[in-house]
Amino acid sequence: MPHANNGGVSIRYEVDAPDAGDPDEAVVFCGDVGLGAWQFGWQHAALAGPHTVITPETRGVGRSDAPPGPYAVEDLAADVDAVCAAEGIRNAHLVGYGLGGMVALTAALASSRPASLTVVGTPPAGDAYKPDGVWADPADPAAVEGSLHGLCSVDFREAHPDALSRITEWRLAEDAGRETFEAHRAAAESFDVADRLYEVATPTLVVHGTDDAVCPVSAAKTLAAGLPRGELHAVEGARHLVGVEASAAVNDALAGWLAEHGADPLSG
Repeated sequence: MPHANNGGVSIRYEVDAPDAGDPDEAVVFCGDVGLGAWQFGWQHAALAGPHTVITPETRGVGRSDAPPGPYAVEDLAADVDAVCAAEGIRNAHLVGYGLGGMVALTAALASSRPASLTVVGTPPAGDAYKPDGVWADPADPAAVEGSLHGLCSVDFREAHPDALSRITEWRLAEDAGRETFEAHRAAAESFDVADRLYEVATPTLVVHGTDDAVCPVSAAKTLAAGLPRGELHAVEGARHLVGVEASAAVNDALAGWLAEHGADPLSG
């Protein structure tokens, strides 16, 4: 699998490209605190084919390098930019979960490469985000399974116990250990663009579960209101993993957003 280099840090990523379409354009996923690529499986399945989709492994996760922390969100945004540069992507439609949404916002402030943003469960500043609610030690299966109680609604957990079992297996296999989590936590805690939102001219879809216990929906409302081209898409009753438990609604919103903001929907 390909790797990109950012100042000596190697970032592994996967590319799924259709036979037709714009080779300079792609949907690029940006991951949450300590989570493996599994977190985007539901959106990847919906978008790969119509779009070129790039899934980087955040530094410290999977087979990307894990330099000593703490990290800054600017480091992670530069990693994503290096991946885009390596693939010749001129127009990147960034889709970020939690910390990944912070990365997407930071990337838009630093570069003209982002053509649109979709941020999920993301605040304008890290003080509204509880990273302890996202990560669980992948060496502790009971903790990983227990963490899903806060990340997914009761209705979803009762209706889809099989999905919870699969997510637990994916988390045990793919999520990062404590050292990377602490490095990611530091990045999230130091993040604050609340006073710079007016500078983000990139169109931004703000997706949020109304019952998100990691990041309150009030933070999403503040974020969407402060962005010049922000649009809030709240999903009633969903928690932080809104793209998992309400995948059909989120995927529909995301597909429409990408079509509206120039992502080439051709497939081979």
